Amino acid sequence: MTVRSDIETGRDLTGKIALVTGATSGIGRAVAKRLAAQGATVLVHGRDVNRGVQAIEEIQLTGGSARFLPADLSDPGAIAGLVEEAGAVDILVNNAGTVWFGPTPGLDAAGFDHLFSANVRAAYLLTAGIAPGMGARGSGVIVNLGSIAASGGFAAGAAYGATKAALESFTRAWAAEFGPLGVRVNSVAPGPVLTPIQPAEESNALGQSTILKRPARPEEIAAVIGFLASPDAGYMTGATVAVDGGYLAL
Repeated sequence: MTVRSDIETGRDLTGKIALVTGATSGIGRAVAKRLAAQGATVLVHGRDVNRGVQAIEEIQLTGGSARFLPADLSDPGAIAGLVEEAGAVDILVNNAGTVWFGPTPGLDAAGFDHLFSANVRAAYLLTAGIAPGMGARGSGVIVNLGSIAASGGFAAGAAYGATKAALESFTRAWAAEFGPLGVRVNSVAPGPVLTPIQPAEESNALGQSTILKRPARPEEIAAVIGFLASPDAGYMTGATVAVDGGYLAL
């Protein structure tokens, strides 16, 4: 009997360098493992050294290649340092970010600025630092982590949804800007996902509002990103792929 692994991939990214931000937990960690399984050497970004080491060990135990690059993405200087340390990157996954839901008057100016710094400015500065090198080499892939909050109207999600809408706008603009240089840019828009950022009971409750009546596993989001990063998605750019259990179809 043939036993099939949970993540069954080819080695279509062998020789590629992938930088995944926020890769020490949740979706980012699953993406790092997925891209490593596809053959990429993964640069695991995060702030927590212990979680970073754990993520690297998980990848190495399955035969993958990875190293940890710590950086505080709220600091433009640290972003510049991360770009320099990462070197020639073939795949950039802008996953790092934070979440805030609540009534509009409940978010003050400092909180608003923090949310946009983490979710929007960091991705912008990283891409500005990395995409030109991809273009100079004639190839590259960028994947942005959006959300259904960018397209759906959520009473408690005005600011958060705006940050994710900005990432979708970046996706289209960067596809137009860097596409002629051989760089593809896409985004994914997850619905509810079982991650440490949200209590499981909340994710399960939100999952009931989807067609599939459940939240996603991080590995299911990672599988789509693995496809977008692969040669199989070679004619896709400027697109946002909903991975939401059919939520936006309702």
